Amino acid sequence: MHLWLVAYDFPPIPSPQALHWAYLARELVRAGHRVEVIAPDVPGYGPGGLPELPPQVRVHRVEPGRVTRLLVGRRGATAVNGRTAGRPVPELDAVNEKGADSHDCGTAPTASDQVPVAVKLNWKGRLRLRVMNLLGLRPGLNWKGQLAEYAKSLMSRWMFPDYRAEWIPSATAKLDELLAVERPDVVVVSHEPACSLPVGLHAARCGVPLAVDMGDPVLANYTPKRRRKQAFSLERAVCLEASLISVTTKAAADLLRSRHGLPEGKVVVVEQGFDPSFDPTSVKDPIEFEKDKLELLYTGSFYSFRRAEALLDAVLNVPDVRLNVASISVPDYLFEASEAAPDKIRLLGYISHCSALAAQRHSDVLVNIANADPVQVPGKFYEYLGAGKPFLHLSSDGGDATSMEVHRLGVGWTPASDVDELSELLSLLVQRKQASLPLFVSEPSRDIARFSWAALADRWASAWAKYAEERR
Repeated sequence: MHLWLVAYDFPPIPSPQALHWAYLARELVRAGHRVEVIAPDVPGYGPGGLPELPPQVRVHRVEPGRVTRLLVGRRGATAVNGRTAGRPVPELDAVNEKGADSHDCGTAPTASDQVPVAVKLNWKGRLRLRVMNLLGLRPGLNWKGQLAEYAKSLMSRWMFPDYRAEWIPSATAKLDELLAVERPDVVVVSHEPACSLPVGLHAARCGVPLAVDMGDPVLANYTPKRRRKQAFSLERAVCLEASLISVTTKAAADLLRSRHGLPEGKVVVVEQGFDPSFDPTSVKDPIEFEKDKLELLYTGSFYSFRRAEALLDAVLNVPDVRLNVASISVPDYLFEASEAAPDKIRLLGYISHCSALAAQRHSDVLVNIANADPVQVPGKFYEYLGAGKPFLHLSSDGGDATSMEVHRLGVGWTPASDVDELSELLSLLVQRKQASLPLFVSEPSRDIARFSWAALADRWASAWAKYAEERR
């Protein structure tokens, strides 16, 4: 199969969707397929540590747009295999006691440009951060970065889906340029962000079979009211034009089928996955954990609907337990707790993808927090499966889809978000660790193997092969 992928988010951008297709592209190439990628020529952010792409994956970098280029800069030198090596955003300088940053960054003001959460600020620094949050400004950026952030916000007010739509003309032109030379078996467009979808519609109208990796619907419960009509129209157009649509959950598949009247076989579920071949010893300077403590680890984002206060109180109540958090930013209650009890709450800040994978394998228990939608399973859940460590999944009532998956796969506990219940569980786990006993006694299901990236790539390729056979 000759596959062309159109993806705005692709390494060196370390977003979940970029990782999703980095792994799928790697496994498709290993299975003998040919993969080319059209992606923007923008710098990545953060400390890197992304999965290595095979040299057979050919990436065509295109102009993201003039204004975007001015705001985010350009990637680094071109590598010998035609891929461009990402220019990392410089590490933030240490924040001084006044809370002022000395980071001079003229590149993309991304989420990783925030002040490292592990840095201890005095009351002036904390006040400054809160004022900036109220004003919608990003901590850790100088005036150039703040101006760029404001410019992107203004562009996103009149461009759909946001300022990144500026890349659509250059991506479409590159697609036409490549089509003048050869035609692929399929063009795949990756959502999110939605700015890749119009490029896919152009390919379909040129007569090229189109597959859409929808992930989540374009029209979602978090879509702003002023964008809902546009989101529905774009989602409907790609659903009708596409030959195959992949989503990450059965609930999303059912929603798209009912919303647009799609036939059963047109939508397939391809979840997020894990890499069983990852070697934690390949990570330099791994995060250290203490042998005499029960080490809990959460690697992920915090949203308003992801609450961890009950777990935090339980950790503070039980001796010999430490909660480690690797995240771009954390809520105030967690930051304040780390200041008051640094031996119980350790904030690691933003770490690379590979460092997170290594830390997951070296910790004792992995913490997962349910999404607001009870039918959603966070992509982090599947990444955790590769660590082989037990889960501590937090949900409001235990009736969400992730809780059911934890039980079905036999990988951990789903206690209520109750301080007393969590404290009792943590005390038991501390005793088991100190006695050198297994923390979790159930045998994990063999069904976990179906979530490896190789299995997911095979599932996607098989679904496309079935469509191609029916078409012939």
